[in-house]
Amino acid sequence: MKRDKHAIGLLALFGCTLIWGTSFVILKNALDSVPTLWILAIRFSGAALLMALIGWKRLKRLNRSYWRGGALMGLFLAAAYIVQTYGLVYTTPGKNAFLTETYCVLVPFLWWAIRRAPPDRYNLIAAVICLVGIGLVSLTEGLAIGFGDAVTLGCGLFYGLHIIATSLSVEGKDPLLLSFVQFLTGTVVCLVLAPFAEPFPAAVPAAAWWRIGYLCVACTGLSFLLQTLGQKYTPPSEASILLTLESVFGVIFSVLFYHERLSLRVVSGFVLIFMAILISETKLEFFHRKKR
Repeated sequence: MKRDKHAIGLLALFGCTLIWGTSFVILKNALDSVPTLWILAIRFSGAALLMALIGWKRLKRLNRSYWRGGALMGLFLAAAYIVQTYGLVYTTPGKNAFLTETYCVLVPFLWWAIRRAPPDRYNLIAAVICLVGIGLVSLTEGLAIGFGDAVTLGCGLFYGLHIIATSLSVEGKDPLLLSFVQFLTGTVVCLVLAPFAEPFPAAVPAAAWWRIGYLCVACTGLSFLLQTLGQKYTPPSEASILLTLESVFGVIFSVLFYHERLSLRVVSGFVLIFMAILISETKLEFFHRKKR
């Protein structure tokens, strides 16, 4: 029975990362028809509605601590999504996927600044390897970084702050209710900002609506539920490895469906970034286990 639950957890996390991997190409294509902030407003509102429908009986339990913690999470998540999506406008889905994941390496240093808990040697090694990988992926021959890549890297800061806000807010709370509040906060932020950035397009193709619907239901609502289920039955060390596959799937789908061309230098950078994420997230525990 325990083995069956573990298998369910692994499959749920694998499905979660697979769906997230598809989101980069889907979102890139949707951006051709609908501006960034309007897409995010629809995506957040759809996810909030899905959470409300699933947990409508629990909504009466919302109190000040849920609103405070969820709102903080929502502000950081909205900032991360906005910066990431604007970066995607000016770079490829594959690069956007891998450069976004650098937040995994950044979190221990943000935690150090907030809680005075210094990063360990694995975090330091991962940071150096990640910087080299970023250079290979993003720097041109003139040692300049592309605008889209630079913007995408900026989203790592907000994703890192979102993870820390989640860690500080989730204890003793219902994850579904917290998610509802954070998605609702993201909706409000994007709806307030969107009219000042660009008007909503007069006509939106049906294909764009299907893409946005997929982003709302699959890439946000369903993925959240799969991640929650997966982490319930999977040890953190295994979960962290599986969750890093999002960037790998992002590149695979970008090559297959966006026809992104990858140079040897960029692929080398992807490999180094992936190694850095694994080192930072797992502390190479799978090697220690084998030695024992």
